[in-house]
Amino acid sequence: MKDSEVKALLVTGVAGFIGSRVAQRLVGEGRLVVGVDDLTSGALGNVPDGVDFIEADLAHSSTPDRLPRNCEAILHLAGQSSGEVSFDDPVEDLRKNVVSTLNMIRFGIQNGVGRLLYASSMAVYGPTPDVPIAEEHDRMPISCYGVGKLAAENYLRVFQDALPSAALRMFNVYGPGQDLRNLQQGMVSIYLAQALDTGRIEVRGSMDRFRDFVFIDDVVDVWCRALHSDRILGRAVNVASGTRTTVRELLDEVIRLVPGTETVVADGTPGDQIGIYADVTRMQRDLGPFELTPLEDGLGRFAKWATGGPLV
Repeated sequence: MKDSEVKALLVTGVAGFIGSRVAQRLVGEGRLVVGVDDLTSGALGNVPDGVDFIEADLAHSSTPDRLPRNCEAILHLAGQSSGEVSFDDPVEDLRKNVVSTLNMIRFGIQNGVGRLLYASSMAVYGPTPDVPIAEEHDRMPISCYGVGKLAAENYLRVFQDALPSAALRMFNVYGPGQDLRNLQQGMVSIYLAQALDTGRIEVRGSMDRFRDFVFIDDVVDVWCRALHSDRILGRAVNVASGTRTTVRELLDEVIRLVPGTETVVADGTPGDQIGIYADVTRMQRDLGPFELTPLEDGLGRFAKWATGGPLV
């Protein structure tokens, strides 16, 4: 790839749910976007028009040689994103989430990249009390996925002086564009897909579990603002709604949209947290203010898209 005088934004995981939407927003703002994805979980059709796309595995040591040297920033959203799947092959999870990040750190340092924004996760916290969880809370992950995400955050901290970075700890992201065929990642999308497909939702774990569901458009806003905020460098930021929602309350909303849907409770999945929701003070102070999308509105837009409506 030929370098140009215009600085590029490098978006990894550009064929995935969140990466594709972030890239789409940046292209719409007139930015030069280079996207990378190995297409193991993402889809080529998700890559927005206007993105200079490279198909590559970021865990391979040779991949950085294929990337543009004139990057202004790296938005690192590539990786394995399921806590359940991480138990099936912890070594592969390590490759996807930690080795790839180390390669991006090395690339960023060697090429004078201005900053790296990292897609971290609420999974780094592990078990938490039933209170809003701030970024300083203890981090004791209970899934291989969470361990890898926390390790990547720590590598970023080690190299912070050479490559400024921030870890965006995303909570339960949902919305139009999510893969409804993937029944191992994304509570909202799993329940909505089952309701639309069979009219029967299998709930794997207690109905009293609680989460923090954040709409995709709000997440994209956070990522785009993070490109311009120096206050978050060297820090982690919760990316969430700040609202505590139980599984039972989520199911009520899904059933309201898909009447007649039945539910059945089954055993939980390995590494699943009983409950967590975020303190979003730092996000609102350093990147906001935001008017965040209520679950009722976001889920309605998601269902409309899933049943053939436009991407809204």
